[in-house]
Amino acid sequence: MSVSEQVGGVSAPRVPDPVSVLVVEDDATIRRAVQLSLERYGYQVAVAVNGLDGLEAFRAGSHDLLILDVMLPELDGIGLCRRIREQSLVPVLMMSARGDALDVVSGLEAGADDYVVKPVDTPVLVARIRTLLRRATFRPARPETTPARGSGPTNPAVASADTGKTRTELVFGDLSVNTLGLEIHRGGQPVALTPTELRLLLEFAAAPGAVLDRRRLLRDVWDYGWEGDTRVVDLCVLRLRKKIGAERIETVRGFGYKLVRD
Repeated sequence: MSVSEQVGGVSAPRVPDPVSVLVVEDDATIRRAVQLSLERYGYQVAVAVNGLDGLEAFRAGSHDLLILDVMLPELDGIGLCRRIREQSLVPVLMMSARGDALDVVSGLEAGADDYVVKPVDTPVLVARIRTLLRRATFRPARPETTPARGSGPTNPAVASADTGKTRTELVFGDLSVNTLGLEIHRGGQPVALTPTELRLLLEFAAAPGAVLDRRRLLRDVWDYGWEGDTRVVDLCVLRLRKKIGAERIETVRGFGYKLVRD
């Protein structure tokens, strides 16, 4: 992506409220190109030139989204992402120059929500950013109402004992999912999930026992309108399992994953 690049295929509307993006990139040309491109779309962009400066900038400011290069001096992008995840669930987008499988896996395991391979077209980068921001500000629809007796079957995982009452608490064994308050508890203890992990869990909770394939999850959780990398799904499922219990999400080989009811 060059500084003089013309944005094609996606219009460049102004963002209604300034969204703060921190870009941590050591290559001056790429850093400036990303900054100018995002500012054209109305984003407020701060930059840092290495991992330690990026960590300081993150701690000193309030940013809505972070873009981290994998190969950074002082503290690499993987280490920086891990440090950030120790104290924040802010959306993180990794940039990899090589698109190497190890870079991708390491970044996602460290807690990144998504990744792009450099050089990246501005429309693609902006689309990924918009998707991550939508996930971070996700609010569920109004809760369903339990139908009256005899009106039809209900999901036993979410049914209320009293007719006419809203159903916002989904319970699967020791896992409790409040779909209205977006609060997750395991064994009575709160579980902190990133926006992506939360959206993924809500997809599973909406269809307990049903097998969800990776392509569907890419479409519904990551909002990919193009062919995405299913490794993103696999690594996010791995992170989610660590938080809610490895046995709670079952792998169905050759098909996908499903949430275990009990």
